[in-house]
Amino acid sequence: MSTVVCLALQMLLAWRRPGHFDEQHHVALYVATLLIGAVSILLARQRERARGHLVRANSVAEVMQRTLLRPVPPLIGSLRAAACYTAGEGGTLVGGDLYDVCETPFGVRAIIGDVRGKGLDAVQAVSAVLGSFRVSAHEWRDLPVLADRLELSIDRNGPRGSAGDQELFVTALVMELTGDTVRIVDRGHPPPIAVGPHGARLLETSPSLPLGLGGLSSAPARTTEHTLRPGEVLVAYTDGVSESRNAEGAFYPVLERLTEHFRAGRTAAPDAVVSFLKADTERWSAMSEEDDQAVLALARVDNDPAEGHASPAPDPWADGPASPGTL
Repeated sequence: MSTVVCLALQMLLAWRRPGHFDEQHHVALYVATLLIGAVSILLARQRERARGHLVRANSVAEVMQRTLLRPVPPLIGSLRAAACYTAGEGGTLVGGDLYDVCETPFGVRAIIGDVRGKGLDAVQAVSAVLGSFRVSAHEWRDLPVLADRLELSIDRNGPRGSAGDQELFVTALVMELTGDTVRIVDRGHPPPIAVGPHGARLLETSPSLPLGLGGLSSAPARTTEHTLRPGEVLVAYTDGVSESRNAEGAFYPVLERLTEHFRAGRTAAPDAVVSFLKADTERWSAMSEEDDQAVLALARVDNDPAEGHASPAPDPWADGPASPGTL
């Protein structure tokens, strides 16, 4: 439309001056205006097509994220839960961090992990680990064995192969909560923190090699056990949180910041802890982060039916899996 208006004005001005309408330089100007208008129309159509492709790609990525990283329910079994995830690469919705929580016959089990690397290989590894966890967590009583099944899934279903990343691995915490007891298998991941009315404390673990590198050592993974005190929240996070840097280049002190914030009598509920860490790391960071960030928080529900308390699921399988664990 603008091209037509511009061309009409040019022709009108030339027509009002006798002998100028069909002069050579005026004709050249008419042609140039038409060509510029045609090119502009083509570029505008191309831009709209690209915008449509981008919208569809973002929609697919959002669906993929919701499929891989399912929203954590606020109440699962006898626990309250909350989680958040932020992809490090600008404009992306899916990255290399993972988490999930599920209620099993052995208690509520949770996983949080971080894939080495980015891109499609990382997303494929996330899919392999979470898919295996959602099945195997209900079958295998022993946590180290469950971790081994996750590693097997990376070997079988992950991107490691002739065309994939040969050095791909996943750091992970595999956790089980029954009552006030938390059992942890640490496969090379930052240890969790217990946050309560008196501050925060680090829960010691026995780290072993990350998932995908277990074949380099014959030493079995060990389970560590801790007791959560009344009012405490179990917090697990990926290194994108602890490695956030401020303007001076200092790493984000997770334990100290949680202690400072919640020691003042603030309620340490899972959603409050997750919201604080997300907002506080954003304030701490001096620049846009390039690493994914994930936080998972779990806490017991008080023994009050009005609070939605659910009794722990019975344990029908005293030994081994209910059926052969297959991936």
